[in-house]
Amino acid sequence: MYNYLSEENIKHFIQSALAEDVGPGDFTSLATIPSNAEGKAKLLVKEEGILAGLELALHVFKEVDANLKVEVFKKDGDFIQVGEIVLHVFGNSQSILKAERLVLNCMQRMSGIATYTKSLCNLMLGTNAKLLDTRKTTPNFRIAEKWACKIGGAVNHRYGLFDMILIKDNHIDYSGGISSALQNTFTYLKTNQLNLQIEIEVRSMEELREVLEIGGVKRILLDNFSPDQIRDAVRLVNKRFETEASGGINEKTLRSYAETGVDYISMGALTHQVKSLDLSLKAF
Repeated sequence: MYNYLSEENIKHFIQSALAEDVGPGDFTSLATIPSNAEGKAKLLVKEEGILAGLELALHVFKEVDANLKVEVFKKDGDFIQVGEIVLHVFGNSQSILKAERLVLNCMQRMSGIATYTKSLCNLMLGTNAKLLDTRKTTPNFRIAEKWACKIGGAVNHRYGLFDMILIKDNHIDYSGGISSALQNTFTYLKTNQLNLQIEIEVRSMEELREVLEIGGVKRILLDNFSPDQIRDAVRLVNKRFETEASGGINEKTLRSYAETGVDYISMGALTHQVKSLDLSLKAF
């Protein structure tokens, strides 16, 4: 499985984000604060939820200034309440301000995602289904959003278009049907000596039966099926392949889908319908 949380990927993300924000320099801090000024700040919780992005914040502080000292009082995945302090940071005042916005943008967004993800995972307690995230993420911010889903209790789906084969409705229609889509895939993987798992989306019981007859896949995505249809499909698959439910699933219906016996439930709402958690970094 692709390790999107490698040191190299995290460093690249931070450097890109800093380049966007800082550009040629934080001229406000450079103009108002002596270069040798030392300061300290605290990261304050202003809204309760699940903390996420703390480990990423530590990487940000280190990338901005390796001499910054950080004292942490919480960890990713902790439930946090209003008034609590997540961390103290000590060191060069200009460096603290340079890191401030990136730290807050990441942690607020990630904590919001983790909080929502955790609430959905709680709705599924007692079932065997696992919650999956999707590629419906903010461009250039996927690493943080996928990380937050994981902290909240979800399982990461494929990271991008390169680490798994996921044959969806448009692929099927463009290639001429289920059979040709799968046969073309088998040939492509063999020709290019690629070892990638295959998942295929089906839109009806007829398409499901066609996939079951051909085989060769890791998982079957049951798209826009009702809970009763999912239950029938899971029974028909009979554990020969993994099953995933997706499409139109929300907080009100999630439990009914989880109780069908399906292995996974994917929801784009984890990352595209989330409110950030309110945090602030204050000098003291």
